[in-house]
Amino acid sequence: MKMIYLDHNATTALDPEAFEAMRPWFTERFGNASAAYALGHLSDGAVVAAREQVATLVGCTPAEVVFTSGGTESLNHAVKGAWEAFPAKRHLVTTAVEHPALRALVAWWKGQGGAVTDVGVDGEGRLDLGALEAAVRPDTALVAVMAANNETGVLFPVAEAARLAQAKGALFLVDATQAAGKVPVDAVAWGADLLCLSGHKFHGPKGTGLLMIRRGVRLKPLMLGGSQERGRRGGTENVPGIVGLGKAAESARLGLRHMEEVRRLRDGLEARLRSEIPEVRIHGALAPRLPNTSLVGFAGLEGEALQLRLGEHGICVSTGSACSTGMREPSHVLRAMEVPVAYASGTVRFSLGRGSTAAEVDRTLDLLPGLVAELRETRGFKRPER
Repeated sequence: MKMIYLDHNATTALDPEAFEAMRPWFTERFGNASAAYALGHLSDGAVVAAREQVATLVGCTPAEVVFTSGGTESLNHAVKGAWEAFPAKRHLVTTAVEHPALRALVAWWKGQGGAVTDVGVDGEGRLDLGALEAAVRPDTALVAVMAANNETGVLFPVAEAARLAQAKGALFLVDATQAAGKVPVDAVAWGADLLCLSGHKFHGPKGTGLLMIRRGVRLKPLMLGGSQERGRRGGTENVPGIVGLGKAAESARLGLRHMEEVRRLRDGLEARLRSEIPEVRIHGALAPRLPNTSLVGFAGLEGEALQLRLGEHGICVSTGSACSTGMREPSHVLRAMEVPVAYASGTVRFSLGRGSTAAEVDRTLDLLPGLVAELRETRGFKRPER
């Protein structure tokens, strides 16, 4: 049975060119990038080249790039760094639909004695800019907003949000983890003081990522140790991973031209779902979205059950639910959007990628109506009368 992978928002396969670029740095070019001899200089040169590649993807200067282990570390560095940098400012503004990694830092911020304002979204997942503007106060240290939601794919107006934050003296953090490789990322145009991403979301190696720290912004390092990364992150450089991240960033930037084809596949998937399956809701369909993402609510079934049935046919998708205290509940994103429980509970996310094909989408769509009907029958679901 051939696998059909439709969960690219969770992770992606390593780009073959990135893998080949990494290979020699595991074996014959194994030198420590901080070593003062030829083998070390080779590694240092590779890190310099990768820094230029990722800076080009992000739209910043190479000197503003700090290599990390991924988006979670980058968010920790940014948020905890802002806490320490502004002892007179103890207020954080973010959105109600941020990634769980940022939501965990919200809890940390409150635990330190800080205040947090969560800005809401509308029923399509669009950010309320008026509420954001009202939320930012003179004592706001940081405003943290994602560029694209990982569940719905809804794009946020980050440039406008940056202007609102910085007008009141707050730093602005963009979580670009889901956006990179799917839409253009431009730290300067977005007005980002801080920006993070994770390599495995755009066909780079797992355990790699970056935090962009705009020139002039001073944050204490999250990881103390040696003088690596200009003293901003201690620890021996992961040279193979950094090389792979750089090559993946280059491929992701060039691969943006393929995203329109991915969008056509996604739109075709949604059109057939609407026409062939009753009581279907596309969450965020009326908002600007990533070209690859479709978060679909099927009334009358559990999303986990549909995920498992698709998995039996080799089709990989994820759900819009999260497990909490042993109970399945709609995700915090769907709750913030006030999605009706019938659709929220039956939500499945389809996220396509550069390698997705029309044949894979057609195979999935050929199976879905029957699987949905079977699961609904098991639960005794009857379509409401119009």
